[in-house]
Amino acid sequence: MNDAFITALNTQYATVNWIDVISENMTNSYTPGYREKQVNFKTFLNGAIVDDYEKNNGQGKSTPGTSKDNLFLEGKGYFLTKTEDGKSVYSRLGEFSFDGDGIYRAKNGNTVQGYILNDKGEIMQGIKSVSSDLYQNTALKGGALDIPTTTIKMWIDPNNGKYLGKYDEFKIQGDGTICGIAESGKKVVPLYRVAIRNFNNPSGLYEYKDGQFLETEESGKPVLGVGEIRSGLLELSNADLKTNISYYQMAKQQMEVVNKIISSNKDLLQQALQLVSGS
Repeated sequence: MNDAFITALNTQYATVNWIDVISENMTNSYTPGYREKQVNFKTFLNGAIVDDYEKNNGQGKSTPGTSKDNLFLEGKGYFLTKTEDGKSVYSRLGEFSFDGDGIYRAKNGNTVQGYILNDKGEIMQGIKSVSSDLYQNTALKGGALDIPTTTIKMWIDPNNGKYLGKYDEFKIQGDGTICGIAESGKKVVPLYRVAIRNFNNPSGLYEYKDGQFLETEESGKPVLGVGEIRSGLLELSNADLKTNISYYQMAKQQMEVVNKIISSNKDLLQQALQLVSGS
């Protein structure tokens, strides 16, 4: 059985950490792509922190982005981006844009990954194609297609100012297909599909930077994500401000109770020392 005074001190320390987490959630309640930190009973077992904070994997609300290149993922999964050295990084924040070379990049410079499509909108695996139905069914079953992704690139021809030399503009459809548009909208050609990944245990992902995650043994290998993509929007934080205010009130009350327990224990200890020294 743990000493009541030690348990109270541990609880005080844990409550301070809890308040820090709540404060961070409230501060980032309107930060695009932010994943709410969650505290549960296990975190405060015996008044001490015994595990890492979990992430809320729920959906955040949409908000207008800064350009039509931005993406909002409504559903389960993460956008797949890659660093300069080829490391896969997963994020819900679709703050993407095409740079001067036509490369689709995240705000941090990572390249957005996708699949090359044929004129039927089917994913190309070498010289073979994968039907949209197979892709969708595989995604719904939580499986993975072993198809390498590529950096999405829509370079602009300096001679005529057109995308890939022949498209006047582009649009991004709900399934993540990027289409080139020509002949005043009469010609619409599928070019790329934005890659979406999910995990059997997304809580096991490691957040090595704000809103950027790496796979771990705990998260498992990535599988295909399922959801609708909407261009021109971003996902806000999934931290609910009102809920976190309620948690803050609870944490404040807990801190007051713990402080009283610690104060009472100090008084009892002081009285005991006075009795011993006076005897």
